[in-house]
Amino acid sequence: MPKLKTHSGAKKRFNLTKTGKVKRAHAYKSHLLNGHGKTTKLKRGLRKAGYADVTNAATVKKMIPYK
Repeated sequence: MPKLKTHSGAKKRFNLTKTGKVKRAHAYKSHLLNGHGKTTKLKRGLRKAGYADVTNAATVKKMIPYK
């Protein structure tokens, strides 16, 4: 079996847990964080990690084979 290339974008965005789930960060957390309609409650929720949907997990795992 030849070596596989890791997808550069995927390795920066996803991690695998011990149980094999795909961990990801939430969107909408890059800017406009003071005022502008984002409440404190929403921003606090965005800090927590999310998990990729099971329908996308297999594709992501193929992109990060050695992680």
